[in-house]
Amino acid sequence: MQTSLLKSSATLTSTIGFILWVAIATVLTGATLARAQLPSTAMHASHDFSLGITGISPLIGKVRAATTRFLDINAAIREGWVQGTPCVSGPNSGAMGVHFILPSRVPDGVLNANEPEALIYMPMPDGTLRLVGVEFIVLAGDWAGLHPEGGTPALDGHLTNYVGEPNRYGLPAFYELHVWAWEQNPNGSFADWNTQVSCDRQPGN
Repeated sequence: MQTSLLKSSATLTSTIGFILWVAIATVLTGATLARAQLPSTAMHASHDFSLGITGISPLIGKVRAATTRFLDINAAIREGWVQGTPCVSGPNSGAMGVHFILPSRVPDGVLNANEPEALIYMPMPDGTLRLVGVEFIVLAGDWAGLHPEGGTPALDGHLTNYVGEPNRYGLPAFYELHVWAWEQNPNGSFADWNTQVSCDRQPGN
């Protein structure tokens, strides 16, 4: 049965690349990661950074509404999210954090403000993982196949960033947009790297 599952996913794995394949392989093999209980994360004060701020982007509001339940990472795990990366540090400063992805969502070629492809968590001193943002991801080939007219994907008026290949993630060319809905980012709410996020507390550091 496992062999047939792997064969049926051959096309998928050929386009998603190594990092996302790690997460998908976790699902196919029934590894314990997707079922493991992690220390629950309390709703820290920093999660409410947007309260009282006027003019906040509607996209941030949509992301917060869609991901509130994932403040507890065990809720994400129960719904099928799996770890796709360790904590990713910035080339100069800041970080992107630990990415959990929903494997079925990545190759659909669709961007939906209520359905991010990745949840981003930051390791905390007490061993918990705190939700800090999300990432929207669409593979360039999938997008082009569904949009032969061309053009850069946009989400609620925000243009995505194009990442060509080869790249540090081992992925085919893709478009992405970070939304730091649960942590302030001095670089901007849609910048790739967040100087308020750190990988210093990642196990093994």
